[in-house]
Amino acid sequence: MRRHLVPAALLLPLALLASACGGNSSASTSTGDGTDGKGSLTLNVGDQKGGSEAVLRAAGELKSLNYKIKWSTFTSGPPLLEAVNAKAVDIGGVGNTPPVFAAGADSKITAVAAYRGRSKGDAILVPKGSKLKKAEELRGKSVAVAQGSSAHYQLVASLKAAGLTLGDVKVKYLQPADALAAFTSGKVDAWAVWDPYTSQVLQAKQGSVLTDGDDVVNGLTFQVAAPGALKDKKKAAAIRDYLDRLRRAQDWVYEHPEEWAKVWAKDTGLPYEVALASVKRTNATRVPVAIDKPLIASEQEIADTFTDLKLIPRKVDFGDFVDTRFNGDLPPSTTTPRPSKES
Repeated sequence: MRRHLVPAALLLPLALLASACGGNSSASTSTGDGTDGKGSLTLNVGDQKGGSEAVLRAAGELKSLNYKIKWSTFTSGPPLLEAVNAKAVDIGGVGNTPPVFAAGADSKITAVAAYRGRSKGDAILVPKGSKLKKAEELRGKSVAVAQGSSAHYQLVASLKAAGLTLGDVKVKYLQPADALAAFTSGKVDAWAVWDPYTSQVLQAKQGSVLTDGDDVVNGLTFQVAAPGALKDKKKAAAIRDYLDRLRRAQDWVYEHPEEWAKVWAKDTGLPYEVALASVKRTNATRVPVAIDKPLIASEQEIADTFTDLKLIPRKVDFGDFVDTRFNGDLPPSTTTPRPSKES
């Protein structure tokens, strides 16, 4: 039987995981009815498949809640932040790019927590047999990427590091499922994407990494809250507790990559080998960091880049969209991520 890169049954779960990098997907949301905890206060949490709920449950951090968490599952970062803006969600997790686009749309959102990880899973891939060996050789070549995603910024930054601009390549704006088809059928010369797609391609031996985002992009992910929830003292206290639990769960992921990969694979439908590779390459490397001036400056650079590309309609001051009260004694945002446990 001919081996397919991604079985048809996996296209949907992988599409759900696209939210990790937050393209401009207009996919609808699917609100779950799951609730954890007890008490009179309910914290409405926006989540993504295989995201916060799964890792908190796997790490045993959903026990002894003195407030309720009502989970809502979204297919991508932008609609999750739309729900935050609409006050339908109090807090939710997204990648480094959706907050910038939400800020550009003047949405009522506030980044309250951040994590920094390695960006080896953010890669520009070339198909098996490609003659391309370095990023400088992309001049005049076609590259698939999801418009407005963190992969889009990674592509811009990687080209800049190679002495090229976005205008030097033939950009094909494709969402992951379409980009995957174009990549495997030879219709594009390269694909800028993120994990778990990177791990899927590498595990199936259908391509290789031309260059990755390590030392090129900031590797940040965020928890973003609704300003109204932050003004409510009881909800702000619940948010603080929720963030503490997430931070402990991230420590658990680093110590138990195989166990987390099994949970993640079951929750998303990913093959275990792909999930484990992605966990070791990317997920387990993340460390909770403070929202500080270097972080704001790094996100500002992303905002300015997309403003210059005319994908954000106005100048964004990212510092207006953060709240540092939950930093506590967290290390600075420039802290080195945990080492990758790739085999």
